[in-house]
Amino acid sequence: MPSAEEARRIGTALVSQLDDYLLPRLARLDAPLLVVVGGSTGAGKSTLVNSLVRAPVSAAGVLRPTTRSPVLVSHPSDSSWFRTGKLLPGLTRTTESSASPEALQLVSAPALGPGLAFLDAPDIDSVVDRNRQLAAQLLAAADLWLFVTTAARYADAVPWELLKTARLRGTVIALVLDRVPEEAAGEVSAHLAEMLTEHAMGAAPLFVLQETTLDGQGLLPEDETRPLHDWFAQLAADADARAAVVRQTLDGALAALGPTVEGLAAAADEQAVAAKALDERVIAAYRTARRTLKDGLQDGRLLRGEVLARWQEFIGTGEFLKTLESRVGQLRDKLVAAVTGRPAPGRNLRVALESQLVTLVRGVAADAAEQAYSAWQAHPAGAHLLEPGLQRPAPDLPQRAERVVRDWQHWVLDLVRTEAGDKRFVARGAAYAVNGVGLAVMIAVFTSTAMIPTGLEVAAGAGTVVAAQKVLEAIFGDQAIRTLAARAREELLIRVNELLDAEAARYTDRTAAVGLELEPGTALRRAAADVKHTREELALTGTPS
Repeated sequence: MPSAEEARRIGTALVSQLDDYLLPRLARLDAPLLVVVGGSTGAGKSTLVNSLVRAPVSAAGVLRPTTRSPVLVSHPSDSSWFRTGKLLPGLTRTTESSASPEALQLVSAPALGPGLAFLDAPDIDSVVDRNRQLAAQLLAAADLWLFVTTAARYADAVPWELLKTARLRGTVIALVLDRVPEEAAGEVSAHLAEMLTEHAMGAAPLFVLQETTLDGQGLLPEDETRPLHDWFAQLAADADARAAVVRQTLDGALAALGPTVEGLAAAADEQAVAAKALDERVIAAYRTARRTLKDGLQDGRLLRGEVLARWQEFIGTGEFLKTLESRVGQLRDKLVAAVTGRPAPGRNLRVALESQLVTLVRGVAADAAEQAYSAWQAHPAGAHLLEPGLQRPAPDLPQRAERVVRDWQHWVLDLVRTEAGDKRFVARGAAYAVNGVGLAVMIAVFTSTAMIPTGLEVAAGAGTVVAAQKVLEAIFGDQAIRTLAARAREELLIRVNELLDAEAARYTDRTAAVGLELEPGTALRRAAADVKHTREELALTGTPS
């Protein structure tokens, strides 16, 4: 579906946030506060982290992208919490510098107070797709996002999209405007403050760092970073302040689940509706095939050509048909002779019947496959599920159709043989071979009124119909004809319908493989409602929402 890619992206991001942040944070509200340092390419994130902890813990340089794998810096006493992997469990812990985006480098920094950790993330606008994805994932795991930008990049669109996402999610945000020329500091910072207010983030702390020279270790002067350093030091020393930040971000993330899950539920329901629509198109195509098949057994088309010739060959000559009504006795004699003395014509008739039936089945199956293919091709979801082979019946359909028809013919003979066990049948028909009677019953199946010729049947060859009717009436009686023909026709339809069901399943198995429930969005909405109710009870921010 056109909506599938976006829904998949949102679903993946939601699962990541549950695993990376919500579940571990809910399990440990007192865990160290995680500050994710994110921003644009070349904004100086790594240099800022190094300067705040007064040590070169994260590689900085002029080559882009510099930070390929995230670096997490914490006080030694907090290392165990981040080392266990409960937070961001999908990243492999390492103590060495790594170029792998799947690695999380852990660094201890005694200069950083306990209770607070910095995570230097890749660029949010990196030229490397995986870096951008990882940056977004890390920002979703932040208790506090320290957004770093520059005087030249602060109005870029990408950062503001992420800032908007963070605000909607309830993440606590602080900003650093880096590398600001001294003469432009007032004007640029004022403009950025206006933009923050316009985006409903006017309360976010804003720190301005002027353009300056780095020391021998590549660190910013302490005087330049002191306001930001002191703000974080105060936060690290105040457990209540840290807890307030954690609860605010956590509460916002929980609140954001509702709209996100509702969007996923709607997308899931749309998938179910699409799958049902595709199935209905297949059902319609094969319903038409069944109707065409049923009509083909009733309109006399199968009594033409080879079948007509073989039936005449089986029971006698054209002269026999002319004298049929007045010579029932001779009819019986000729039938007995045909069955007992000339077995070949019986086989020929049976083969002709089989060939005609198989041709009919193959035709309706081919039409249904093409109709279903065209119907799916016109649907955006169906078009992606198609492969060229579906436009035609399965390659082994002819063999399966032949097997179905042969098995049905054997069934008809068994039916006649079973009926011969009835004493009345024995009295009237014991002298006649089961094979001959069975073939006459098969002929009777191909008429609409059990051997009373009408319309197309007459045009197809009234002699065939009348001949078969008289043969069976002479042996069984009119009611027996109707009963045997009706049972044989019903059995044939059942067997061929099973064959068509298997053909239709080549389509419907593709929608069934998705495993969609009837109303897949229901469970998602129920879960979101449970979270909303529990969040209101917890009142993480101190007042029920």
